[in-house]
Amino acid sequence: MINKEYLKGKKVAILSETGFEQSELTSPKAALEEAGLIAEVISPEPYTIRGWQDGNWGIEIKVDAGLDEAKAEDYIALVLPGGVMNPDRLRTHKKAVEFIKKFSEAGKPVAAICHGSQTLIETGLLEGKEMTSYPSIKTDLVNAGAKWTDREVVVDEFLITSRSPKDLPAFNDKLLEQLSEGRQQDIN
Repeated sequence: MINKEYLKGKKVAILSETGFEQSELTSPKAALEEAGLIAEVISPEPYTIRGWQDGNWGIEIKVDAGLDEAKAEDYIALVLPGGVMNPDRLRTHKKAVEFIKKFSEAGKPVAAICHGSQTLIETGLLEGKEMTSYPSIKTDLVNAGAKWTDREVVVDEFLITSRSPKDLPAFNDKLLEQLSEGRQQDIN
């Protein structure tokens, strides 16, 4: 059960680059906001980032804070949308990898869908973690020490992972459930 009163006004970061799978950013963002949370898009790119949908460029999304100014301690959780381009670009940004590490080290939920888990490989924090992803990156995650499984959503400590856009309802529900249960450090 989602505790909207508990969640109201708390902030969640969505870390992304241009080339994100459009539904994997817009759907979690809408679910978080509907539950009363503030979902902020964080990016190394200033101003806007562009989505990818059905093999073409999609909508532009406003960036709420640049990666240089965003502080992990201001957020209760982190969402990593997929898309083939987005995680591949993010994982080359040292500050993006450090931003993600701060969430995991604080025990705050890090929710990654589809190819979004690729960015997590660079953190070095996947050893022994059960997770799922889009099947094409299974070998990459296993080589990083993860225990890969084929389920719509998997939770292991701070990690919440899903396979693809078809799993978005389960992904969004599990993220909100984990946040409602206080599976993050409260911030003042």
